[in-house]
Amino acid sequence: MKRIRMLLRVSSDQQLDADGDLSVQRKILIEYIQKHEDWSLDEKEYFEGSKSAYKNTASQREVLQEILQDAKNKEFDILVPYKDDRVGRLMWDTPVYIMTLKNLGVDVYTVKDGCISPEADDIMGQMMLTFRYANAQKSSADTGMRVKDTAQKLVEQGKFMGGKAPFGYELDYSGEISKHGRALKHLVVVPEQAELVQYIYSLSLNKEFGSAKIAKELNKNSKYRELASNGVWKSGTITSILTNPIYAGYTAYKRRERVNGKYRRLDTKEWIIASKADKEIQIIEPDLWNRTQEKRKLRGSKYIKKLENQNVTVIRKNNGMLPLIDVLYCGYCGSKLTNGSKYNYWTIKETGERKASKIPIYKCQNAWQGVPHDKVYQFRADEIEPVIFETIAAYIGKLQENENVFDEIEKNQNREKTALKQEVKKEQEEANKIRKKIEIMEGKIPDAMSGEYPLSLDELVALMKKQKESLKLQEAAVKEKELALQNVSVSVNDWEELKEKIPTWQDVFLNADPEAKRVLVDRLIQKIEVKKDEITVHFKINLDEFFPQSRITDDSGTTPYKPGST
Repeated sequence: MKRIRMLLRVSSDQQLDADGDLSVQRKILIEYIQKHEDWSLDEKEYFEGSKSAYKNTASQREVLQEILQDAKNKEFDILVPYKDDRVGRLMWDTPVYIMTLKNLGVDVYTVKDGCISPEADDIMGQMMLTFRYANAQKSSADTGMRVKDTAQKLVEQGKFMGGKAPFGYELDYSGEISKHGRALKHLVVVPEQAELVQYIYSLSLNKEFGSAKIAKELNKNSKYRELASNGVWKSGTITSILTNPIYAGYTAYKRRERVNGKYRRLDTKEWIIASKADKEIQIIEPDLWNRTQEKRKLRGSKYIKKLENQNVTVIRKNNGMLPLIDVLYCGYCGSKLTNGSKYNYWTIKETGERKASKIPIYKCQNAWQGVPHDKVYQFRADEIEPVIFETIAAYIGKLQENENVFDEIEKNQNREKTALKQEVKKEQEEANKIRKKIEIMEGKIPDAMSGEYPLSLDELVALMKKQKESLKLQEAAVKEKELALQNVSVSVNDWEELKEKIPTWQDVFLNADPEAKRVLVDRLIQKIEVKKDEITVHFKINLDEFFPQSRITDDSGTTPYKPGST
């Protein structure tokens, strides 16, 4: 008697609880086995649920590896699945697996096709086995393509393609019935969660917090922490919320793809996205969503901008540092100031208790690292910040007086953008020239190997290596110019936002927390130079172009207004 074991398999999670599907499959296999008088059904059966036989090889499927090990142990003689595609759907991988079982003394019989295991010397049978699974793989690929095409069309029409509801939403019955007779669901906004989503976007855009910083901020608040799915917020969850266009009302498809068994995020250019927003599920305005993406992309860029180009309103990390840390420079040596602390110590006479207080300071990096420095090299934050903040508030007040300022800003930004586009194009053309040279050299390798080229193979390879190094440098230059162009676009949006909110900015600025002040300072200030008795503020907009006389002065150490500064 031959020992028989069954392979039961369902194709989706939804079928795991559907006993009818599995019980029917088991009954069909048992009836097929009972038709063979010399077969004896073993007590052990193999079960696999919701593991793709098309996307996963035999080595990636635990149940197939268990079957293989049991075959090596000579525990059974025949494996019986319902159909051949229950074993696999890959042209090369599945036939190899079946022949491996054959070599271990185990044949595969299916209810639909009988024995599909050819003999070891049956070359034609092995070819037919390969053709069988080539057809299975093509069928799966075609089905997948049809599913993707259908999903793409539905997403373009604004349909939600199912799955778990993103944070901020819940699934509710829509009243529609699918062609398979299932009641369909749609997304519905959960007001309390939606408010938190808006707060998360505000922290990212207005305070320029990263995902980890936002998660820490939410975890400090018990109300927000309770709303987290697992009782705690993590940076990955925040990133998912900040990058999902569903919050702007746009359903999306193909935001990630599976490569070698792992998923990777795709660039937004590759997304399939709805043609128009669904207002009923919109939590974030589309313009705000887009600006958030631009800011996050720039903060995450690995190409650091040179000092002379640091006039863009993007802060890489906003970890609660001193608000002027990005724009403050030593007025003596030109070095950028960094944040530090100064400690005062005293003793209470009555008790003898030792006390200490910490005072935030800005300190010169050069002097702190031992570079000779004749003048003062540290400045108390509580002494210089009030002077600078009052000056900035006065500057904002002057911006309110003349709306023409913003028209000029837009003109200047557009001129800069046009010039940068030309520079990007020029750098890209130079990169393409280098690529063409490398391509020509690669085509000459056979001639160099045969000695029919003026250069030897070693010389040609060395020359190609130099060209490839040049290409890397050129590609870096292209990316730097592209980043500068993106920065200009973001800057235009910033000034538009400034124009809309300007009536309240003076009050907002003076009463804002350090993180918010830091963002606002970065939008207005190009550079601040500090000396013991003098502070010079270089604004990004020179108001002398719009006002005929000097306007902003301060008796507390701020110099009289000069072109481009105060």
